[in-house]
Amino acid sequence: MSENESQTGKAKYFDLMIAGLGYVNRIREVQPVSGEPFVAINIAALRGSADQAQYTHFDCVLAGDKAKQIVATLKPFVEDQRTVLIGFTLSDLRAEAFTFKNGDKAGDTGISLKARLVRIPWAKVDGNPVYDERQAA
Repeated sequence: MSENESQTGKAKYFDLMIAGLGYVNRIREVQPVSGEPFVAINIAALRGSADQAQYTHFDCVLAGDKAKQIVATLKPFVEDQRTVLIGFTLSDLRAEAFTFKNGDKAGDTGISLKARLVRIPWAKVDGNPVYDERQAA
């Protein structure tokens, strides 16, 4: 029995969850060389004082059918460069190093925050509500 299994034989997991709100910047389908295609989304999460908000960027893989449905609904708005703001819950946060290939930072090392987008409780486009899970239930 592995360390991740209890006496009943069921696997145990430790979840790191992040809740916040942020702007959706990019939605794309990724076709890996091996494995199944998946949908990825970039979120610029708001943090700090409302007077001088700062952003933390997350590169997320969609997890769950409901999140995929909501993001599919939001994709045309993002492609039209409309302002799309969502509430979100992320899991499995990890940092991944990369090297900038272009621009002023070419050759420099950067860090990308990666996570799984597991829940979108609400979404607004240009300040107008387009989804609220309390009303959708």
